[in-house]
Amino acid sequence: QVQLVESGGGLVQAGGSLRLSCAASGSILSLNGMGWYRQAPGKQRELVAAITRGGTTNYSDSVKGRFTISRDNAKNTVYLQMNSLKPEDRAVYYCNAQGVRTWNTPFNAWGQGTQVTVSS
Repeated sequence: QVQLVESGGGLVQAGGSLRLSCAASGSILSLNGMGWYRQAPGKQRELVAAITRGGTTNYSDSVKGRFTISRDNAKNTVYLQMNSLKPEDRAVYYCNAQGVRTWNTPFNAWGQGTQVTVSS
């Protein structure tokens, strides 16, 4: 079993900042890609940012230049620093991690989601 525990969501005014964290635990042999997705009310879940184990990053156009994804491989943790937040960033943010667990079984795990609300 692999568990992802997210933290750091909340309410912030437009222009403010928040930092999300997601720690992976369980029977992990290797942790490869990690990322953040979000789902706003009435919309599909979308990729926000992703990072490989080696540190290569990928961002959606809507957050480029405002959000930064990073990870600490020693702690199996991924972060999302969100600056210059806009009301349209309001959503439930989900952490995702892919890798290999015991018995060389691939996994694709999701966190429980954390709410980010941006007031105008």
